[in-house]
Amino acid sequence: MLALATSSWGSAFIAGNYATQDFSPITVAFFRFFFASLILLPLMWMKGKNRPRPKGKEWVLLALLGLTGIALYNICFFIATKEAPIVKSSLFIASNPVLIILLSALFLKEKITSRNLIGLALALTGAAVIITEGKFLSVIRTGFEPIDLVLLIAVICWALYSVLGKVALQTFSSLVSTTYAVVFGTVMLFPFAMMDVTWPQVTNASMLTWGSILHMSIIVSVASFIMYYQGIKIIGAAKASIFINLMPLSAVILAVILLGEPLLPVHIIGAVLVLTGVTVGTRAKKKKMNRDKNEVPIELKKSN
Repeated sequence: MLALATSSWGSAFIAGNYATQDFSPITVAFFRFFFASLILLPLMWMKGKNRPRPKGKEWVLLALLGLTGIALYNICFFIATKEAPIVKSSLFIASNPVLIILLSALFLKEKITSRNLIGLALALTGAAVIITEGKFLSVIRTGFEPIDLVLLIAVICWALYSVLGKVALQTFSSLVSTTYAVVFGTVMLFPFAMMDVTWPQVTNASMLTWGSILHMSIIVSVASFIMYYQGIKIIGAAKASIFINLMPLSAVILAVILLGEPLLPVHIIGAVLVLTGVTVGTRAKKKKMNRDKNEVPIELKKSN
């Protein structure tokens, strides 16, 4: 279940590439989360009847979730799927978990261990190898491409979304937090999408485009979300997070098979560095377990 959920996130890179053939990145982002909102809102009402109501600054927090993780991140995400090779963008975004650790330390005062620092160094080195394709000196002479800045903004936005999400989860469930974030993000994207798209574009868009958007709405944004958090309840967040490493792997495989993108040796080297860094930086040290078979694991206690 967890493997299917996280692998489907990789398919969003391919679906985004197809969808941006007919629509702009802003329009694709809007339609993706508009349809997701239509599913998440009734789901939240049915599942969270006793949920706490947002008040005061909590509305600001939820709005920031929508701004960083839904609006800004997805605009950058779909620009990248349109303009950058998917192999490059998916592997670069894979360095995200380690940046989340760094921001959590800065803003949430979470402790950074030597393992986190080693993972951060490996992941950032891998990201640099992917971006420059190993040509560090030529990049220094000519400068980075604009799409590299877009990818960097995407990574920063998702890391901020994750850190803000940790704060929101102290009060709201994951379903409630995500639903509010999606709704706020959709509202923020709406005026820009309406200025950007015309009715003939909507009616003339191909079935492949609409199918890609619905895939991202239903499978990537809703179904995989439910499966992922169900997995967290069963085995705990620490173990479940390891499955996120399947996202760039599935994206690269699909890009090579479906889009015919080249997989260069330098991409493989960078991917190994990124995935190793993420695994090292996010994996907690093993703790001594009580041999009593009747004891409930710590992770399950937290999820319950």
